[in-house]
Amino acid sequence: METVYSKDGTRIACDRTGAGPALVHVGGALNDRGAGAALAGLLAERHTVLTYDRRGRGDSGDTQPYSVDREIEDLAAVIDAAGGSAAVYGMSSGAVLALRGAARGLPITRLALYEPPFHSGHDDRLTRARAYHTELTVLLADGRRGDALALFMTGVGMPEEMVRQMRGAPMWPALEALAPTLAYDSAVMDDAAGGAMPEALIERVTVPALVLDGGASPAWMRDTARRVAALLPAGTHRTLEGQTHDVAPEVLAPVLAGFLAA
Repeated sequence: METVYSKDGTRIACDRTGAGPALVHVGGALNDRGAGAALAGLLAERHTVLTYDRRGRGDSGDTQPYSVDREIEDLAAVIDAAGGSAAVYGMSSGAVLALRGAARGLPITRLALYEPPFHSGHDDRLTRARAYHTELTVLLADGRRGDALALFMTGVGMPEEMVRQMRGAPMWPALEALAPTLAYDSAVMDDAAGGAMPEALIERVTVPALVLDGGASPAWMRDTARRVAALLPAGTHRTLEGQTHDVAPEVLAPVLAGFLAA
């Protein structure tokens, strides 16, 4: 592990794997830097991969008050540690954070995004995103981390019975430790305003970009990936057949390697 410091002084913990051109991995909701370790290992022969704990997770600090701007500064600090510029791969809400960083002008050379979970902007989706943000805020303010986790998991489609079983699993305490950062991902997604796709922001990202989805993922998620790719001035789209939102590193790695080498 190595440590970098963000603009506001927050400690950000990173792992550096491999050698070659730099790639920064930005994890999604409930992910710490360990979630990217398998992918980093598969890419290590040709790339220096930096995985990091987003603020509030793992070994990183959590300076308050939180803002998305501070998370973008965290990503900037990791890119600086990578050598001043880097390709960036973002997963789910991490893909949205990477997009926001690229639109802000961070020195990102190439951008790969897996299933950024924007929605179409239909009224029912706007209402559901706002309701999720409101309920999540209340649960976390009351210290009900387990209920906040359950809210998130059922919201992304996990059956309630499965969530009840997970509450007794050995992994649950570690997930509860990450539960406050669900509010950070909700802010990245702009759920308070409805979470609709920020088309104008996406259109400002001019670096070469690859948007990926899984062939076994829900139709709305695949449609979103195609729309994001179409909005990106240098965007392309690819579907990884048989994959879900929980994409297999061994399937993803060669596709990323090919894109980064292009």
